[in-house]
Amino acid sequence: MAENFKRSPNPTLGVEWEIGVIDPETRDLVPRAANLIDLVNARHPDIHFEREFLQNTVELVTGIHTSVPTAVAELSTHVAALREGADELGVRLWGSGSHPFSDFRKQPVSAKMTYAEIINRTQYWGQQMLIWGVHVHVGISHEDRVWPIINALMTKYPHLLALSASSPGWDGIDTGYASNRTMLYQQLPTAGMPYQFGSWAEWEQFQIDQATSGVTNHTGSMHFDIRPASKWGTIEVRVSDATSNLRELSALVALTHCLVVHYDRMIDRGETLPTLQPWHLAENKWRAARYGMEALVVTSRDTEERWVTQELDELVDTLLPLARELDCATELELVREFSQRGAGYARQRRLHDLRGDWKPVVDATCDEMTQLLPER
Repeated sequence: MAENFKRSPNPTLGVEWEIGVIDPETRDLVPRAANLIDLVNARHPDIHFEREFLQNTVELVTGIHTSVPTAVAELSTHVAALREGADELGVRLWGSGSHPFSDFRKQPVSAKMTYAEIINRTQYWGQQMLIWGVHVHVGISHEDRVWPIINALMTKYPHLLALSASSPGWDGIDTGYASNRTMLYQQLPTAGMPYQFGSWAEWEQFQIDQATSGVTNHTGSMHFDIRPASKWGTIEVRVSDATSNLRELSALVALTHCLVVHYDRMIDRGETLPTLQPWHLAENKWRAARYGMEALVVTSRDTEERWVTQELDELVDTLLPLARELDCATELELVREFSQRGAGYARQRRLHDLRGDWKPVVDATCDEMTQLLPER
């Protein structure tokens, strides 16, 4: 069976942002997402929210955009409406890769048959998916470009993860990781790094094999860190932890948008896109999950290494002309702020070390939703 990729003539943009619902007294997660969505949608029926795997999660979903500023502006409207409803319900909004002390055994799954099937199949690991991420969709003009671009994007996996890493705490302890979410999520049988497919035909055969062997029967799809989204004609980048705020989200989306278009333009020019050996990709993923912005990453097939902060600074310089064309230079420049302010995991860890408690961390992270605002 051929998989119909709905081609996008332009590099359009869409963003999905998963947010948790917090009890302001206990600082724990609460299963009030459905109540919150119903309340907000009654007043703002045009806003698109999704119920997620857990009853404590709301997913904000944008429409199709041509630029980062317009996508972020839509999300700003969504957050404002959501905060209004949260205030009325007496809950707070939490953006992070995972919660530092909530007990996954006490967080109910949404009432959907496929979710129950996932839990039944994956058992202990599936029950632990108390995690949130950001998904960025970028339109691609033809399916033959999809896997060359995905394979090139994988060379920048640690860059995207280091910026967004925001899940150091789990089950009341500091895991020592910048993104414990990354380590948890890859335990699922349909999740993890994509294989380096050489063509669209290989991807189609893989899909047939997975369906025939029953791997995807319970989920309907593979949940690779970067994957084709054929229904929308996009590449979906799912590497990142959820950010706590729109300012950092805008930088992350700008970097993602620019990278995809950059590699697409390389194909136009007949240039060879970068790739790394699978073992280097796996090591880079682990290093970014472990060390975040302090990661030393493999940058070439000859096993050269550089600090991810150096890489990011030069990447911004390289992509700025394209970012100006795509109207996201302002947002891309915000990538430089991460080195000064520290990524989400570093801020959480500093406060936890200072106070010896995760509850002030939850408060401060919730506060960032209103404190770290977009540049425009």
